[in-house]
Amino acid sequence: MQETEISVLERARRIRRRSLRMVHRARMGHPGGDLSCADILAVLYFHVLRLRPEQPQDPHRDRFVLSKGHASAALYAALAERSFFPPADLDTYMRPLSQLNGHPDRNKVPGVEANTGPLGHGLPIAVGMAIAAKLDAAAWRTFVLTGDGELQEGSNWEAIMAAAHMHLDNLTVVVDRNRLQQGDATEKTIALEPLAERWRAFGWGVVEVDGHDVDALINVFDRLPVLDGRPTCVIARTNKGRGVSFIEDRVEWHHRVPTDEELAAALVELEGEE
Repeated sequence: MQETEISVLERARRIRRRSLRMVHRARMGHPGGDLSCADILAVLYFHVLRLRPEQPQDPHRDRFVLSKGHASAALYAALAERSFFPPADLDTYMRPLSQLNGHPDRNKVPGVEANTGPLGHGLPIAVGMAIAAKLDAAAWRTFVLTGDGELQEGSNWEAIMAAAHMHLDNLTVVVDRNRLQQGDATEKTIALEPLAERWRAFGWGVVEVDGHDVDALINVFDRLPVLDGRPTCVIARTNKGRGVSFIEDRVEWHHRVPTDEELAAALVELEGEE
């Protein structure tokens, strides 16, 4: 494995450790989804996205939208790791008057492109961004990370149709396919499968990948768009709570706070995560 990829893996570990500490300190949060998307965020922020943290409003920057806004702790940890603000600011997560709200706020946090939280909003916003880039003949790209349960929202499918119709090959959606949502498995709530075929039927280029395999993620992102003239959907197969044995694939950890003992045990596991 190359040195750059080892660095990305370590960034993902830091995102996991910091996000879990944030949830524990705040006594609220969504640790399962934070942990499942950490590898994706690390690859995006340290290999894919063209950004200038010292100039967060650089007009030539790539745009990233966290549509699953409840995973804010992971996003903030990634932004701090990328030097958009000091890591010490993470200690203020969800405190009164903190810029680091439970859901991201573009008016408060450098590096946040859209206010998200209500599910089904981030992808439509990202489609608008991609259209704007096309109208300006600009080279910057738009990326959006959605939850899989979030795809039960009809607004997403309207946006998916529009993006294909407008040939937005500068738009990439990553689906955090961890198979669990609040309360139950996605397939027991409203079934999504065959998910890849559904995206293809709507006119997208689709690739499925192990969302915890840094090499595989980099390989996919390095060959965007996967089909010329079409937007790309990357279905990233992940595990909710990745890296912590007693959290992984447990639906109750969608929205649960670790005890002091659980945090200590989790951090030990995350130090040795492969």
